[in-house]
Amino acid sequence: MKSRNVTFIGQPVDDLDILRQVPSNLRALLEKINGFILCGGGLHVRGACKAPLWHSLREAWRGKMAFHRHYAVVRESDVPFAQDCVGDQFLLRDGEVVRLYAEDAQVEPLNLGLEEFLEVAQNDPIEFLSMHPLVQFMNDGGILEPGQLLLAYPPFCTVEASSGVHLTAVPAQELFEFHAKLSAQMTSLPPGGKIRIKVV
Repeated sequence: MKSRNVTFIGQPVDDLDILRQVPSNLRALLEKINGFILCGGGLHVRGACKAPLWHSLREAWRGKMAFHRHYAVVRESDVPFAQDCVGDQFLLRDGEVVRLYAEDAQVEPLNLGLEEFLEVAQNDPIEFLSMHPLVQFMNDGGILEPGQLLLAYPPFCTVEASSGVHLTAVPAQELFEFHAKLSAQMTSLPPGGKIRIKVV
């Protein structure tokens, strides 16, 4: 890791059971540094820990809000090891990284192994991690605290987002729940269909 980019480091491993279940290259990484955040929230790599829940790999992989429970395109064997600033997920699948777009449940193979993925993320974080929303948020004086992600309204996957979005820092769990409900509606829509979002 380039220390200048690391803005959070997890506490030492305290979930040895989940550590034993992950691929060997991810296990080796977490044994050295048990999860971290790059660039003030541009990339969050989860740790083998029981708490806090927002940093827990177990919670994202095996917990109540595990992504495979809410996205048909996610396999139970996919390891949700990381996420970007807007809650899109990076999964380890058969040794390679795939990206889950959380709003509309689209999966994109990145054709990169874990080590290559992390190297590119550090060398070109803004473009590779699509950090433009976070840059905008920070330029407006915002700070993304550990455990927070950016909620975009209207959602990026909508036509209305082309006119601009409002960004709000929210707890990661809150964003996961919103995305799960949104993606369930999006996947059932015909092309050009409409959804109603109630703001409370």
